[in-house]
Amino acid sequence: MQEKSWFKGRGYLHLTQKINPLSQKAEVFGKVKNPDFVARHAFFPLLFKTMPQRRYKKVKKDGQIVRSHTEVKNGKVVSTKKLRPILMATHIDSQIYAYYSNEILQKQYEAYLKNYPELSASICAYRRMPTADGLRNKSNIDFAKECFDEIKQRGDCVALAFDIENFFPSLDHKLLKKAWAKLLEKKNLPPDHYNIFTSVTNFSYIRLDSFRTNKKGGFDEKYLAKLRKNGVQAFFENPKELREKIKAGEIRIYKNQYHNEKNQIIGIPQGLPISAMLANLYLLAFDEYIVNEIVKPFHAFYRRYSDDILIVCDKTNYQNIQTSIINKIEDFCLKISAPKTEVCIFEKNTEDKLQVSRLDKASEMLKPNVPLIYLGFEFYGEKTLLKSANLARFYREMKGAVKTKARRIKHIKEKELVENPPLFKRKLYRLYSYKGIKKRKYEVTAHKLSFDETIREWKYVPYPRKIKFRGNYLSYVDRAAKAFYGEEKHNPIKRQVRKHWKILQKAIKKRISCAGIT
Repeated sequence: MQEKSWFKGRGYLHLTQKINPLSQKAEVFGKVKNPDFVARHAFFPLLFKTMPQRRYKKVKKDGQIVRSHTEVKNGKVVSTKKLRPILMATHIDSQIYAYYSNEILQKQYEAYLKNYPELSASICAYRRMPTADGLRNKSNIDFAKECFDEIKQRGDCVALAFDIENFFPSLDHKLLKKAWAKLLEKKNLPPDHYNIFTSVTNFSYIRLDSFRTNKKGGFDEKYLAKLRKNGVQAFFENPKELREKIKAGEIRIYKNQYHNEKNQIIGIPQGLPISAMLANLYLLAFDEYIVNEIVKPFHAFYRRYSDDILIVCDKTNYQNIQTSIINKIEDFCLKISAPKTEVCIFEKNTEDKLQVSRLDKASEMLKPNVPLIYLGFEFYGEKTLLKSANLARFYREMKGAVKTKARRIKHIKEKELVENPPLFKRKLYRLYSYKGIKKRKYEVTAHKLSFDETIREWKYVPYPRKIKFRGNYLSYVDRAAKAFYGEEKHNPIKRQVRKHWKILQKAIKKRISCAGIT
């Protein structure tokens, strides 16, 4: 299996010029592999944006627990959607982070885990772990199946699922630095590593929205087009222009906003090429504790996927194990999220079938047939299904995409005075139906910047480009269905999406009607 390269071009606009992965490869390699350059390098501010995640969660309304998209906080009705902060580094900074993450820290980390197979198997996220046949790397489907198979094999047991609260924003800098130096087998971080450590802990950022011309939309496309004409693919022509705008107060730079109860700066940005590696590194000592003090003495099963922790153990030990994990994570300045903690009891009934009951936190009573939810799946003992919230999000995105398409054709109808402009359905079918399940390559007309010697200007030149389509959500559903049920005719996972075509056609018909098109 071919190993993926850490070096790649990134498409987003940033404060500085994009890197051409073909013509600038040698130049970038010479810089990022030079420890003296990295030690002296001045990292640019990050760009900050938020990714809203709509949630349909349990809230208290009129004294009752119900599921809703809104909740009451401080006397006001607010949305339950979660805003996930994403911070992006400039293109040269991203290459530095990627090189040190993949080629130095990750290799040291994997070399260490190689000596402890049980520990290595327990840490799932942000790693390339090949399947038994060696043809591909494991995904969350494989990790979930391993956990559910373990429960089936044990029969009567307890599954404890934990979620670490505000994981990335809560990492303690002293503990991170100590773990980093220990991995490198150094007392202190070398100058190049220390500069990177400083850049991800004492970071600064600029809000991406500050570049927008209005709240709803876009950037100053006229100015960006002017820059592109001069061969610049960035928000600014050069760093000097950025500094002048900061000095004039047109752009504001923010410092790391994460603080603990003692008002100490904590946390690292989520979204950098090195963030995932540092998250695993930070919890390495915690993983070792769980394996040595819980897995081995109590014959337990442990898996951690980023901030999601799963323990499978005997009924007699689960309360002590639960208390031990909650207490131990505090040594790492982290906290377990109480609302997201699940205690699922698995037992075999009189028909020798595995059944699940979840312990209700409020009443401390067992609720039968309430599944264990882990890595996007619901496990009922004898049956595994897709997480209903993920399925709902798929249909929500599908209807949103149809609505956007319909809005566009309505705009064309009004602007171009076309009676019935076509609704191009090919992309909708590719993204949201069984027609887009298969991976394939197709050719599109792309554009690249090229300097025209005749007019002495930069301009975009069209060229044919082959795009690799990797499939859609239904491709993932298909893989999950085969992993859990093989070639079974009556596949419960496939049955969950059996009406997707009807739902898509109904959404298209409704939106065409709303747009006034026959």
